[in-house]
Amino acid sequence: MSYSTYSFADVSMVISHPSMGQYVATGNGLGSISTSMTTDRSSHDVAADGSIMVSKIMGRNGTHAISAQQTSELNKWLLKLYNYLEQAPTNQWAQIKITIRSPAMQDLIRSTGVSFQKLPDRPYQSQGQQVTWNLMAADVDMTVS
Repeated sequence: MSYSTYSFADVSMVISHPSMGQYVATGNGLGSISTSMTTDRSSHDVAADGSIMVSKIMGRNGTHAISAQQTSELNKWLLKLYNYLEQAPTNQWAQIKITIRSPAMQDLIRSTGVSFQKLPDRPYQSQGQQVTWNLMAADVDMTVS
């Protein structure tokens, strides 16, 4: 019999910036993390005779969507980082780094050149909600060990 297990509690994320330090998220207030690659890595050009030219594209840029409880320390830290970077010199804007580890899945994701896409939407209702922070990364390195 073969089986596998997964637990989000085993996933950890470190967000860091040289001027603001780092935040280690290991589940407290964290709802979900999603990483997506943005650039298609391959393209096909079709000639009039039907022959195909395949292009290999080297872009490794991507996005991270981080959902956090609206009252969590993670959400407060991200807002503090955003507010700092909004006023900081431009050369600091894309100095965020994100590292995501999932030992059970043997995943390691390292992103550099990370910047905020925008502030998250702000829900206000009778029950607390999660907010989603969308960040863009110039380089996403996904490794499976």
